[in-house]
Amino acid sequence: MFTEKLQPRFADTDALGHINNTVFAVWFEGARQGVFRIFTPELDVKNWPLIVASVKLDYHAQTHYGTEVELRTYISRIGGSSFDVYQEAWQQGVKTVSGTAVMVQFDYANNKAKPLSAEQIEQLTSHLLQPN
Repeated sequence: MFTEKLQPRFADTDALGHINNTVFAVWFEGARQGVFRIFTPELDVKNWPLIVASVKLDYHAQTHYGTEVELRTYISRIGGSSFDVYQEAWQQGVKTVSGTAVMVQFDYANNKAKPLSAEQIEQLTSHLLQPN
């Protein structure tokens, strides 16, 4: 699991006074950096090997401004060329948001998915979500 703590910015709030629902997609993308480094350690965008095939977010509770948020990032599924990144946002001991991004290793030159290597699978496996 990768973890990251952040302090919500005032600009992240909406008219109702809580963190806007659109902010979580951005927060979760930023928190996937550890996963990205498995594929491109230097985060070299000229040699970026991943695409996002799907993103789904579920909202469980309100997230508020002024209190730290912990983002937890796991791998929940590993396929031949794709894998799922499952993430959660926690505030004051409450899971407020969860989501899954389906990532695909992609060969841009051939415009098709590229199989994960044994080393990549091993590294992804070390972050697998463990059932309770």
